Amino acid sequence: MGRRGIRFRKDHISDLPQSIIETILTKMPLRDAVKTSILSSKWRYKWATLTRLKFDDKCVSGTRDRSLAKNNLVNFINRFLFLHDSPINGFALSTTYLRSSPNIDQWLLFLSRKDVKELVLEFKNKLFIRAPSCLYSCQKLVRLKIVNWELPPPLSFKGFPFLKHLILQQVSIAPDAIQTLISGCPLLESLNLLSNDVLELTIRAPNLKDLILEGNFKELSLENTAKLVAICVNLYMNNIIVQHFDQSSSCNFDKFLGGALSLERFIGRYYFTLYMSIGNTFGKTQMKYQQLKVIELYDVSFKNIKEVMVVLRLILNSPNLQELQISGAWVSSTATEAPALDFWEKECPSDSTFERLKMVKMTHMHGIPLEIRLIGFLLESSPVLKTMSITPRVYMSTKDRSSFLIELLRFKRASTEAEIIFVKDEMFYELRANGQF
Repeated sequence: MGRRGIRFRKDHISDLPQSIIETILTKMPLRDAVKTSILSSKWRYKWATLTRLKFDDKCVSGTRDRSLAKNNLVNFINRFLFLHDSPINGFALSTTYLRSSPNIDQWLLFLSRKDVKELVLEFKNKLFIRAPSCLYSCQKLVRLKIVNWELPPPLSFKGFPFLKHLILQQVSIAPDAIQTLISGCPLLESLNLLSNDVLELTIRAPNLKDLILEGNFKELSLENTAKLVAICVNLYMNNIIVQHFDQSSSCNFDKFLGGALSLERFIGRYYFTLYMSIGNTFGKTQMKYQQLKVIELYDVSFKNIKEVMVVLRLILNSPNLQELQISGAWVSSTATEAPALDFWEKECPSDSTFERLKMVKMTHMHGIPLEIRLIGFLLESSPVLKTMSITPRVYMSTKDRSSFLIELLRFKRASTEAEIIFVKDEMFYELRANGQF
């Protein structure tokens, strides 16, 4: 066919706005984004204008030699940054190959001069990488995620003035250093901290809204956190922590939740109620969580009256609670002192009402008295309850299940529309409130 017979189609993709082209390239692995340079002269350096960069082990392939893969990854990043010709708003590095490298220092220095806004450094190996001082020069950061690093901030470090989101996972950091870091971020809105160190942590963050904590904490306090709306806590327990508990006399509940009165959602995972029970004197309190709508508590020992008191203190002071989920402890603990005969009448007066509580989910229940009494109290005090789901512990005998159900039959229900679901081995029995179960 002659040249006149050839029809050239218009290159619509190359004429797209730069923002759309960048979105397309961002969805691709960087290695493939670089390969688009062969498409045409217009595409030769499109990849070099990306403002968000994500480097990972997929940037190099074709070898099982980890040393060679490491060198290839370092060379790829070096060449990419050398030819890059635009601002860098986001930089992410997630790898199993790098453990330490002087190139990391150079990359961070380069990024600090580019005023990088978002930084993710995730090193998936067993050894901690010591953060270079250049990290603390990235003063324009808005979001920072660090995984598997040792963080020793220099004495001259005063914080990140623009940082709003901080994620520290599997980090090694001194207690005073983490407190300095948090306090030095006045705009901080979300904090996610997973630490293997034993910490005594006081969080002061006036703009903090979301908090996730996991690790060993001897002391845990919230101060100046009036805007906090969501908390998730997962605590570890070791001999150091247990020994500290035995010597502690201050109230952990007041220190941790006393200054978080704007909460809307709270999740307390392993050992939370045990930790909060230290120094807790139930009594009446002026603290009210008016905004708290969702509470999830796990690993609650109903053989420990002090843990039950923590549960009651939290829910009774949440007048607008809508959803409640409680899971019993998987490891049966030794019972503490038995509750006084007038315990429920004294601490849970008959006029207690959960005006907005619609959903209750109780899992891993053992059928012991304090569990049953709490379930009855919720049924009797929740006039708009829609669903009460009860799941007994695994391997509960048929006899114990029957006894459990018989005990539940004794309680009246404030809601005529409540649906009671008794779960059994992936099956469930629905017991609707039509005057009888």
